Amino acid sequence: MWLALAFLSAALLGLYDVSKKQALRDNAVIPVLFLNTFFSMLIFFPFITLSVVSDVLDGTMLYVPMCGWEVHKYIMLKAVIVLSSWIFGYFGMKHLPITIVGPINATRPVMVLLGALLIFGERLNAYQWVGVLLAMVSFMLLSRSGKKEGIDFRHNRWIFFVVMSSLLGAVSALYDKFLMQRFDSMVVQSWFTVYQFFIMCVLVLVLWVPVRHKTTPFRWSWAIPFISVFLCVADFAYFTALAQEDSLISVVSMVRRGSVVVSFLCGALLFREKNLRSKALDLLLVLLGMLFLYLGSR
Repeated sequence: MWLALAFLSAALLGLYDVSKKQALRDNAVIPVLFLNTFFSMLIFFPFITLSVVSDVLDGTMLYVPMCGWEVHKYIMLKAVIVLSSWIFGYFGMKHLPITIVGPINATRPVMVLLGALLIFGERLNAYQWVGVLLAMVSFMLLSRSGKKEGIDFRHNRWIFFVVMSSLLGAVSALYDKFLMQRFDSMVVQSWFTVYQFFIMCVLVLVLWVPVRHKTTPFRWSWAIPFISVFLCVADFAYFTALAQEDSLISVVSMVRRGSVVVSFLCGALLFREKNLRSKALDLLLVLLGMLFLYLGSR
């Protein structure tokens, strides 16, 4: 069951990336991210309210149990980690082709695997080391593909932003396993969206409002609410998968990165991006690396 949920999360996460790319085209990043957190909170806040004031959701997967500060402090940290990853990732997504951002993000399971090695004491077998090696090779080849479009991986700050987003995302994935082993998944996901929204309220007032007339103007796009819808459902499937005792974080994270296939195809068909043949080879190596990670985790 947890593996099926991981695949569902991957498909929806691919559509989330596509919606994000569309919403960010010639648009201000911070307001788009603010609205993303707002719509995400709107999706989950009714579940919190109904769980408190009635028994309608009692016994269902959507019930949000009451909890105190000893739980909320961990969820707030989760919100800070993910929001930091998103800020880096949104800026990178705006300024880089999705056919480059996607494969870089797809190497995140390698970071998670190495983190699991250090934190949870998981050991890497031969298959997993092959997966790590393939991920490294794919990153180097992707760098060569980027140069054809004037993107120097060593000196391009947006590449740095995407790498930082992936690193923080790997930290979040490792932290998720810690949270899911201790707390209810709906508590984490619902309150996490609430804390993200209030943090973004501060950031939009501090970082964007004072300079809004000097930077890229904000424009409404119907892709913006779909960012939140796809992400919330994808995360619900993801958290539910991790909450199952027999789930393997390395496998769930690997399958979830399969979203790159959806985003890559949309980059080719919808956004008409360039150098697809060489990038497809890079993507193939990424997918092959994920396959070896999976084989090593069985």
